[in-house]
Amino acid sequence: MKIKNLEIKSKIFLAPMQEVNDIAFRLLCKKAGAGLTWTGLTSPLSPQKLDLDDRPILQIFAKNTKGISEFMKKYDKHVSGWDFNLGCPAKIAKKHGHGAFMAHDLEQIEQILAVMRKHTKKPLMVKIRKSKYANKILKITEKYCDAICIHPRTIAQGYSGEPDLSFADKIKDNSKIPVIYSGNVTKENAEKLLKDFDFVMMGREAIGRPSIFSNKNDITFKDYLKLAKKYKLSFSQIKFQAMNFTKGERDSRKLRLKIFEIKKMEELERVEI
Repeated sequence: MKIKNLEIKSKIFLAPMQEVNDIAFRLLCKKAGAGLTWTGLTSPLSPQKLDLDDRPILQIFAKNTKGISEFMKKYDKHVSGWDFNLGCPAKIAKKHGHGAFMAHDLEQIEQILAVMRKHTKKPLMVKIRKSKYANKILKITEKYCDAICIHPRTIAQGYSGEPDLSFADKIKDNSKIPVIYSGNVTKENAEKLLKDFDFVMMGREAIGRPSIFSNKNDITFKDYLKLAKKYKLSFSQIKFQAMNFTKGERDSRKLRLKIFEIKKMEELERVEI
């Protein structure tokens, strides 16, 4: 399996998620068998240091081309590919006019993708939502990109309500490039969705459960903690992920309340999750 020149071992990917997709979590998902991992939204103007040892798809958001060239020159050799986000429905995206809120600005979208294409030979992708602009964006994407990801919910839906599979099917039917499906993908329905789409990505279903990408259930919070300490992730981030790892545990609510009260790393290390 390939996207452009990139060999992929699994058609099931880790979807981009802000806060959740730190380097430790991405590495565990990749170890478990995720075909590709995505970073959360990243600004090409951000001065933050990026940990990219999992060679993820680096997802950027922008409303113009400022900083993109320099950013891609800096990180292109460290990633498996690039993604331009046109799907984020968050309030901050609305405030700044990026993500799903710039879907109408077709001229600017094309300018950004042209610059991105110029600076990488690796797979380039776009993530979109259901909107009246989706097919127009698809046609621009086909000129520059190697795949498109469709999350068939509207901005108003956010991450609730049922994804419009028929809308996603139309994108697939109209597309000349591979289509990645996103939206309520689970371990149970992934194979069925793969009959209609080239790839799928799991997001919320994977939170706290990196093992979902394998046939085993052998990755624990202790595995996450080891990597988190290696990459010097903040205590607040580690605590946030500890709560995520309680999903499916017995008395998970009590366990989350216990974690919430913890103030020191030594206490967190003693918690059995």
